[in-house]
Amino acid sequence: MTKAHLLAAAALAAGTLAGCAPAAQPATQPSGQPLDRATMPTAAADPSYDFPNVERRTLSNGLRVWLVQRPGAPLVTVQMIADAGAVADPATMPGIASLTASMLNEGTATRTADQIADELGFLAASMNAGAGLEAASANLSVLARNFDPALDVFADVVANASFPESAWPRIQSLRLAALLQQQDQPAVLANDQFQRIVYGQGHPLGRPVSGTPAAVRAATPAALREFHRRYYRPDNAHLIVVGPLAAATVLPKLERAFGSWQRGGPGAWTPPSDPAPLQATRIYLVDKPGAAQSEIRIGHVGVPRVHRDYFPLLVMNTILGGQFSSRINLNLREAKGYSYGARSGFQMGRMAGPFVASGGVETRVTRESVVEFMRELEDIRGARPVTQEELDLARVSIIRREPLTMETNGQIAGRIQDMILYDLPEDYFDSYNRRVAAVTAEDVNRVAREYLQPGRFAIVVVGDRSVVEAPLRQLPYPVEVVAAESQAPAAPSGGR
Repeated sequence: MTKAHLLAAAALAAGTLAGCAPAAQPATQPSGQPLDRATMPTAAADPSYDFPNVERRTLSNGLRVWLVQRPGAPLVTVQMIADAGAVADPATMPGIASLTASMLNEGTATRTADQIADELGFLAASMNAGAGLEAASANLSVLARNFDPALDVFADVVANASFPESAWPRIQSLRLAALLQQQDQPAVLANDQFQRIVYGQGHPLGRPVSGTPAAVRAATPAALREFHRRYYRPDNAHLIVVGPLAAATVLPKLERAFGSWQRGGPGAWTPPSDPAPLQATRIYLVDKPGAAQSEIRIGHVGVPRVHRDYFPLLVMNTILGGQFSSRINLNLREAKGYSYGARSGFQMGRMAGPFVASGGVETRVTRESVVEFMRELEDIRGARPVTQEELDLARVSIIRREPLTMETNGQIAGRIQDMILYDLPEDYFDSYNRRVAAVTAEDVNRVAREYLQPGRFAIVVVGDRSVVEAPLRQLPYPVEVVAAESQAPAAPSGGR
């Protein structure tokens, strides 16, 4: 068939199809009016919500219970929170809290690990446990009709974990392998070095939650049992239950399941004081030979979660580096093309966690990226104060996403965990969006000046030293080459 024949056939087919197809209809709005695509749609009103009612009780052994009834929800979520996070690790044994939580479901006095897994599997229930910086948690999710038998297993695991010797070699090997893998990840190295430099190894925030290879090798099941005995106690824990069951139904079940869990040894932990701030901004370079990009962390000690300026700081950081349209990301990613994503944030907890600006950037533009990070951190303090347009966008972003964080049982339990850890009032989340909306441009500009101190930043760079060191030394900051924990000590670098 010739080209002319093909074109004629195509035209005939198009005409036939056009004749058979219904005529295109203009797009309309739900009201039936034509849709004008040249006009930006108007935004709907800000969403409103009410935080669920929380009932608080205390069991006979001192275990504090937080109950939320959600009629119609098919699942029950149970969360145990204990003051048994990494902050309670002995200074010479980082990682004990994390290892203890990871072994909870390895066996109890009456159940093996296989029996625990089989029973939960038969009930279509899931359970996991872990320890973060400030608390340890064990979590259960189960259909409401299977709540009773699943609760029995859950309570047994939490209260009667046995930490069997037979399981320890496997757990220890897995943790050592994970730590070895992390040492090959520049982002992990950057995070660990930043915390260590800003807080020091003598401070809980200066030690890695997962531990160190030396500490894991020295750990024993006996040490985990002692940590469990000391910190996993009903008077040192809270139990959160979210689901369709009423308090009158749940409380007797909880008393039966947890009533034999007895108070243990003392586990009081006193938060340390904040470390002294750095006297001047300094670059700390960690060599990662052959790295395709450099990981950058810039910051200093921040503020605790209950700080009086929490809401102005939240809005300020949203503008600075807390969302895709933030200044830092629009600069380093969109304008310069140095990074796939750059950000900043205050890691607030019961202690003053760090403020940190971070991102992975191309190796060849490491120095330029540090310059742009520092430019944004300086400018928001006065040279380029926050505009009303930026303020409005940040407040709307926070307010409109807040209801999305309280849709599931687990999300509600997470909010209650915040109330527990930070001693927040019960109406805190009901007033959350109103307090965000009340933040002014003056508030944001004030906290930027007060809580960002570019003259006292730690600038941690993990990258190929052979490529990035000389350019970094062109900046007006001293450069110190430091060794990652798994590396040999760095050779003296000279210069500043």
